[in-house]
Amino acid sequence: MSARRIDGKAAALALRHKVADGVAAFRETVGRAPGLAVVLVGEDPASSVYVRSKGKATVEAGMDSIEHKLPDTTSEADLLALVDQLNNDAAVDGILVQLPLPGHIDSAKVIDAIAPAKDVDGFHIENAGRLAVGAEAMVPCTPLGCLHLLKTELGDLTGMDAVVIGRSNIVGKPMAMLLLGESCTVTIAHSRSKDLPALVRRADIVVAAVGRAEMVRGDWIKPGATVIDVGINRIASDDGKSRLVGDVAFDEAAEVAGAITPVPGGVGPMTIAMLLRNTLVAAHRREGLQDPQL
Repeated sequence: MSARRIDGKAAALALRHKVADGVAAFRETVGRAPGLAVVLVGEDPASSVYVRSKGKATVEAGMDSIEHKLPDTTSEADLLALVDQLNNDAAVDGILVQLPLPGHIDSAKVIDAIAPAKDVDGFHIENAGRLAVGAEAMVPCTPLGCLHLLKTELGDLTGMDAVVIGRSNIVGKPMAMLLLGESCTVTIAHSRSKDLPALVRRADIVVAAVGRAEMVRGDWIKPGATVIDVGINRIASDDGKSRLVGDVAFDEAAEVAGAITPVPGGVGPMTIAMLLRNTLVAAHRREGLQDPQL
């Protein structure tokens, strides 16, 4: 393997330490801690684990963790009423409604009910629009984490050719907007793109977020390219157990790439770190303070 392994765990830990320092300074200035409210509807196992991890990280950063765990029978009206309550709660700087929601609840309606200034997931249509036009916005945590890793690895991204594989509102589209903001030449590709391997082979930066296990092969990668693998897929191993893999065939790609994120241990840890960062930024903006330098 010739590629440098991009250590997302180490990068996330360093950012979380900076956030904790920022929280301490904020508390000293304002007299309170930033507050993050997380809403979980139902008992989806993966969501429950993720919410516990978020709560633990929030407390470790010195923030107030406010959790609302609701049964899966909760009505859409009751959930919207809770969101409205949190919008008007002076102790809450950030609101995160854990997805997916039960089928009888319109996720888009719930997301759009969150006050854009408290939308630390960055999913509100106003934040998406502001990001698209280059205005100040809350940015989705996963693509923001990807950008952090890229800038740490490469420095100035100006003029680089970037391919984003995947067009979701959560990762693909905001990732493309962030890369455009760094003056990259950006192509958004997806599973239906014509000659996807050829598109990827010209890229200095590849961000794979398509949700297909090991779809991106090693011979797709331009020698020396930087590969950010957002995918998390569980597949069967030869021993009958399962293992996590990304959207990139890691061993193959690592023989060609200049640097690459592993799965797990790459992008994943950055998502929670960026959630904490967004909450601290939201708290500063609500108090009329300059954004923290993170």
